[in-house]
Amino acid sequence: MFRRVVLLVWLSSFFVGSWTGVAISQGGAQSRILLCFGDSLTAGYGLAKPQAFPALLQQKIDAKAWNFKTINAGLSGETSAGGLRRIDRLLRQQVDVLLLELGVNDGLRGINPKTIYGNLQGIIDRTRRKYPQVEIIVAGMLVPPNFGRDYAAQFRDVFPRLAQANGAVLIPFLLQDVGGRPQLNLPDGIHPTAAGHQIVANNVWKVLQPVLQSLQ
Repeated sequence: MFRRVVLLVWLSSFFVGSWTGVAISQGGAQSRILLCFGDSLTAGYGLAKPQAFPALLQQKIDAKAWNFKTINAGLSGETSAGGLRRIDRLLRQQVDVLLLELGVNDGLRGINPKTIYGNLQGIIDRTRRKYPQVEIIVAGMLVPPNFGRDYAAQFRDVFPRLAQANGAVLIPFLLQDVGGRPQLNLPDGIHPTAAGHQIVANNVWKVLQPVLQSLQ
């Protein structure tokens, strides 16, 4: 029971964020846009913005001399329903690649996985309606079995099903090799350190790099 509570507290904190763009167009040409749309994992709670994984992705992009601008659209407390309400405002600017990192807050509240799936599908639908050529990357997440193992399994399956149904690319588990490791979290034992975000950025880059390269 204690372990379950610790896991719940650990995961439930990834919801403090903000929205900020990083990087500048290269060579005066208009940059393509990578929109990182999520919660506090995306925002990089407790860190300077350059330490959060979207900014680290921008460093990797710049090292390749690829003309992409990364937008950090992480928001505190964001749920799949909140993201669905917010996406239209973000789509006022061009989006070429959408990295969708939402849903775990719903899972920690026991929201029906069918509802989570529907909201995330709505975000993808609205994005593709506005920008038909957009590339979609879905970040997979996990929740502890506080609502039962069946619920945890159904939640886990939301993300691969969503990716498969939409021809999107899946990050199997965004927090692979970071979650639950004290040395990679801040003193509160909850939020990833700068080193933790380096690993998260590497997890994302394995999937993101070929997507961006295909657009060159």
